[in-house]
Parts: sequence; C-alpha cells; structure tokens
Amino acid sequence: MTEYRPYTDYRTGEPVADTKAPEGPVAERWDTRRFQAKLVNPANRRKHTVIVVGTGLAGGSAGATLAEQGYHVVQFCYQDSPRRAHSIAAQGGINAAKNYRNDGDSVHRLFYDTVKGGDFRARESNVHRLAQISVEIIDQCVAQGVPFAREYGGLLDTRSFGGVQVSRTFYARGQTGQQLLLGAYQALSRQIAAGNVEMHPRTEMLDLIVVDGRARGIVARDLITGRIDTYFADAVVLASGGYGNVFYLSTNAMNSNATAIWRAHRRGAYFANPCFTQIHPTCIPRTGDHQSKLTLMSESLRNDGRIWVPKAKGDTRPPAEIPEAERDYYLERIYPSFGNLVPRDIASRAAKNVCDEGRGVGPGGQGVYLDFADAIARMGRKAVEDKYGNLFDMYERITAENPYEVPMRIYPAVHYTMGGLWVDYDLQTTVPGLFAVGEANFSDHGANRLGASALMQGLADGYFVLPSTINDYLARNPHHDEITADHPAVQEALAETEDQLNLLLSVDGDRTPDSFHRELGELMWELCGMARTETGLRKALDRIPQIRDEFWRRIKVPGTGEEFNQSLEKANRIVDYLELAELMCLDALHREESCGGHFREESQTPDGEAERRDETFSYAAAWEFTGTGAAPVLHKEDLVFEYVHPTQRSYA
Repeated sequence: MTEYRPYTDYRTGEPVADTKAPEGPVAERWDTRRFQAKLVNPANRRKHTVIVVGTGLAGGSAGATLAEQGYHVVQFCYQDSPRRAHSIAAQGGINAAKNYRNDGDSVHRLFYDTVKGGDFRARESNVHRLAQISVEIIDQCVAQGVPFAREYGGLLDTRSFGGVQVSRTFYARGQTGQQLLLGAYQALSRQIAAGNVEMHPRTEMLDLIVVDGRARGIVARDLITGRIDTYFADAVVLASGGYGNVFYLSTNAMNSNATAIWRAHRRGAYFANPCFTQIHPTCIPRTGDHQSKLTLMSESLRNDGRIWVPKAKGDTRPPAEIPEAERDYYLERIYPSFGNLVPRDIASRAAKNVCDEGRGVGPGGQGVYLDFADAIARMGRKAVEDKYGNLFDMYERITAENPYEVPMRIYPAVHYTMGGLWVDYDLQTTVPGLFAVGEANFSDHGANRLGASALMQGLADGYFVLPSTINDYLARNPHHDEITADHPAVQEALAETEDQLNLLLSVDGDRTPDSFHRELGELMWELCGMARTETGLRKALDRIPQIRDEFWRRIKVPGTGEEFNQSLEKANRIVDYLELAELMCLDALHREESCGGHFREESQTPDGEAERRDETFSYAAAWEFTGTGAAPVLHKEDLVFEYVHPTQRSYA
C-alpha cells in the first residue's frame, strides 16, 4: 500500500534535462538540430497520422504545415470554427528582429531582451531559436497577405512594446491576432479542402491515450451531441493554450481551459513552472460581481498613452480638474529609461502599489489613468484614431466613456501563463510522441513574457519548429502495431472519461459550476495573484481541497451527457482547475524567491523590486503527477546561462 503524503510534502526526484539541443554556439544550434534530425520520405508521410488539438496560431499553423508536408492531420477545436480560437483576441502586435527602423535591433538583442524580460528563468537555446525564426515569420505572413501596417515609404511599420528600447513590433492596427489567425486559417482551410486535414469543430479533448509509454491518441467529446469517441495517431500535438481561467476573471475567452494539458499531465507529462502567471497591466477594471471575464486594452497603447494617478490619497476629482503639478506619472518617475514601456510584471506591481497606497482612481480605487491628451495634442486626433481607433471604440462601448476626451481607466488582470507542459528543444513532452506548442508549453518566456511575443512563439512553433522536429520522432519511432478501440489502454481512458462525466451528472447537488469556479478564482487572485506570501499560499493549500470535497458533494449539473450541455462542460473543466490550482500554489510556495510574474513579498529589494535567488532557484520546476491530492514529485531542470548572464533587472 502506498504511503499517504500530505500535498505539501512533495519529494524531489531525478533531474530532468533537455537532451535535444545540440552543443556548440547558441546561434548555430537550430541549424545543427535540423540537420541532425532524421527525415520522413515525402511518400511515407501519407502513411502517418498526427492529431493536433487546438486551432489558434500555434495549432492552426502546425496543422496547415504538417498537412502541406503530406501528413494526414486530424484536428480538433471546441469552437464552431477554427478561426474563433482565442488567438483572434490578440491586439497589439508580433515581435521580429527585422531592424527596419535601423535602431540597433538584432537577433541577439531580441534574444537578450527576452531572457532578461523573463527574469532569467528561460532556457537560452529555445529563446535564441525563437529570435532567429522571428524574421522568417514576418515573411511568411506577408506572403499570406496579412495586412500589416505600413509607413509612408511602403515598408512595414513597427512600434515599441514593454521591456525594450527598439521598435520591433509589427502590427495590424489593434487586431494583429485576428489578421495573423486568418492567415493561418486560410492555409488550414486549403488543406481541409484538399482532404489532408480532417477537422472536428465543437469537439473537446478529454483524455490522452498512452500505449506502451507513447502518446497514440485522444478521447474527445462532441459538444453538440455528447458522443464520446477515440481517435488514434502516430503522434499527438497539444496547442490548446494556457490556464489563466483558473482565476475565473481573466482576459481569456470564457471557454479557454486547461483540460487538454492537465489530462496529459495526469497521463505522465510533467508540468513546468505553473506559478509563472502573467498579470497584464492594461485591462479595463472590474466593475462588480456580475462580470464573468475582463477585457484587455492593448499594451501598444503605452506607446503614446501616459499612466498617472493623483499625488494625494483619496483625490476623487475628475481627471480634468487635477492640475499637472498634482499628478504622479509614476512609471516615468521610477523608471525614467523605459517610462511607460517597462515589462508587464513591473508595470502591474507598480499599479497595485499606488492603488494600495490609496491613490487609485475609479470605483473602489482599483484603477489608474492611461491618458492620451498629450498624444492628441502632439499628433492630432486623426493620427491617434488611425493607430488606435478600434481600441478606443471598444473601450467606449464597454465603459460609456470617450477616451479621446477623458483618460482611460486601467488595472492589472490575469492574461497569460508562462508555465505549461515541460518540453525539450524538440517541443516534445516527457511522454514520447506528445508535443506541446504555443502557450500550452513552458519553454520560451521564463517568469515573464514580453509583450507581442506570444504571437511570435505560437507561429514559430507551428510553422517552423514542430514540422522539423516531429519528423525526427516519426522517423525514429515507426509504429508497426495498429491501435484499435478494443486495446486495454484505450478502453481504460474511455471508461475513466465516461465515469467522470456520469459522476458529475449524478451528484445532483445545489451549487452551479460557476459558483465553484468563482470561489476558486477569487481565492487564487487573493492568495496566488500579483503578490504571494508563505502564509497566504499555505492558506490556499488548506482551502482548495475543502472546495474540491464540497464540489463533489454539492455540484449541480442539469440535463444529460447525450446532448449539448454547457453546465457539464464547465463542471468537467473545474475538476481540472481544482487540481491545477493546488499545484500552482505548491509551486509558488516552494519557489522562495521573486522573479518576473512570481512575486513573493518575503523576497524583494529595498526598493520593492523582485529579488531572485539564483544560487537556489535557477531551474525550471517540472512536476510529476502522482494522484489527486497526493504529493507530486519535483524534477529540476538546471538553467545554464552562457550568453546572457543573470543580473538584477533594471529598467530605471
């Protein structure tokens, strides 16, 4: 009988290492790896099937590219169309080291900025590859017809984002994600029409099928009919996004969820750095308990908008009545070199600090001003409209305030997750044959992602990295035995999925899924949000199992499983959130340092900045699942910095 261990009584297992990144200069590693990788003959690719879960920028580009290469792709999304993936909501832009502005940018500078911006908690090999590929992404997207903004001379225009001092962000007004996704979607649609991609919309992955230690398929549910089916392949790619919705209120689409990556974690894929979550500084503040999500205002607005609060506590005058001398442009004051374009984690904590001091604006004092008065006076209203018009319109529709006339009110909100499934240089998880791309993996951003780098990573993984590395896996691991529905591993995964759904339907309690989700989210925001303490994290770790026990006693899911049932969908996802939240808090508790988006109040400089402890925590924490509520196993991947040496981050 296995000895019970309290959840916080985790043990440290064998180290985990990336063995796929070649030795040698970092600038040559990707070319070396591509040459070393075995290839699959074009005629043989037709014999292989690859499952891709998700159709956002990472999944859509991966599915289209693999099908173009000749593989048979079976692809899934829970939306009614691949083009409704949450990537469509990205606004500000995509980074690339093109140096069109001749302002000193380079591949190495993008590499340096990303490692530094992530507070030295990312793997150098992966980050340098991302910087290299960035220039190819722009060429690919222009060839697809993505309508990037152009300057007067006809060259693609760029602007600045947080944490850098160059203009490397390419954009399509305030809808860059939408335009990039439409480019990937048209490439995917071409392959669907050609019969190379078998598309399953309104279908959600509920489990991973592992046969003889290798990923060989998934269990998925048709969200319209409730039918549960199994699908088999030679490799499985997860491109299902991040887990920010564990906080309930976030900028993510309401259906964005962690089920695909969490069920893979339960089947053996290590989960890395779950406590590394990003709080975005420019979101429309929460207005009450009626809300079910929050709205992002693009970081690009910080190019021309100035952030300020009143100097005096409790000053409730309208902004127009507060003289310039009584305003505190606190980011410009504290960080004069970067001003309003400091990285997201720093801008978010600074906003929280001034609000905690009693200088916040708006209802409840939970907001700061983002003011465009100077930009309008300098550029003219028409120029501001041309750059940010759709964002201003969106803000006015939501708040009934005209940002051309009064400053926007913004406040930090959960936006992105840097943690995810642990992957090696080939983007393969600890389950052979299971790959994770885009936000579903942990690989590129360390403890804090720089703005406009999510789109860059998603398209780099899908268009360029995965299509090269998955060839190597398929060439080295031919599957001679066909998997059928009566295989014991398939039957086990199917039975566990059906049993859990039936259990959710049978409890017949008195609380809705949303009530549990909100309770968990508020707990996580309070105790594992922008600032964390040992006391708070231990309190959360005591409370989460209690919520989970109450969930299984009191959950109410009306209807049946053989129909369109959104309550069942939500409840099934909350089962995973309740386990994931526990791991996030444990990861945050064990990492007794501050770095990037993980801020432990016990570990800060005299100036209140994040204080890392490199001598103890310079590693990626990869967690192994051992059972619900059971103490997990920690596997450490030591981070080695040969080219960007860790220092105390300074943006002053």
